[in-house]
Amino acid sequence: MKRLAISSLIVLFVITSRAKDGKLPLIGDKAPSFKENTTNGMLNFPEDFGKSWKILFSHPLDFTPVCTSELCALAYEQEKLDSLGIKIAVVSIDEVERHLLWKEFIERILKDNSGRVKINFPIVADLSGKISKKYGMLHSSVNDSRDVRGVFIIDPDNVVQAINFYPMSVGRSIDEIIRTVTALQLTQKENVLTPANWNPGDDVLIPHRPYSIEELKENPELENQFYNVGEFMWFKKMNK
Repeated sequence: MKRLAISSLIVLFVITSRAKDGKLPLIGDKAPSFKENTTNGMLNFPEDFGKSWKILFSHPLDFTPVCTSELCALAYEQEKLDSLGIKIAVVSIDEVERHLLWKEFIERILKDNSGRVKINFPIVADLSGKISKKYGMLHSSVNDSRDVRGVFIIDPDNVVQAINFYPMSVGRSIDEIIRTVTALQLTQKENVLTPANWNPGDDVLIPHRPYSIEELKENPELENQFYNVGEFMWFKKMNK
C-alpha cells in the first residue's frame, strides 16, 4: 500500500509538470496515437480498433462514485455498442493493478444488480501522463494533476468527430453519447443533417432544397418524401 501511495505521488508530480503543455485535438484532427498498458494488455490506440468507430473516455481517478456509475452504464451497453461498430477505451492516471481492482469491484456491483456482466473494454493506465497531454485532458484551472472527464468520438478513419468535457460532479449520459455516434454514422453515410433533439428514426434535415419545380413536375412523389419548415429547413421523411 505504501509503494502504491508513493507511485501515485510520482505520477501526480509528472502529470502536474506537463499539464500546461496539453493541447486539445480539434474536430477534424487525426486522433493522437498512443501505446499503453491496459486491463486487456497492451493497446495501440486507435490503430488496434481498426475501422470501428472509437470512443475515448477519460477519468480523473479510479474508485470515484460518478466514474464508477459511468463504467457500470457502459458495461450495460456493451452489446449495443458492439452492434453499432463502436469500440471503447477508458483512460485514467492510475496503474493497471488498481484498474484491475476497480474493474473487479464494478463487475461485482453489476452481478449483484443485474446478473453477471463482464467489462470487456480496456481501462488504460496513463501513468506518465502522455495520453492526458496528447488529448488535452488536463485543465489547469480545475486541477493540474487529474484528467477532466472528457469524451472523444473518433470515426473509422481515426478522425476526431465530436468532443465533450464534463465537470467532476455531473455524470455523462451514455444514451447521449450513443445517440451522437448514431447521428454521425447516418450523416456521413447519407449526406444529411440531424436537427435539435433528433433520435434514431426521426426525420432529418438536408443541406439543400431537394428538388426543383421541373423535377417535381416529372416526379410528383418527391413532395411526399420531403417537407420544409420555414424557408431554410428542408426535412427528409424517415421510415420509423
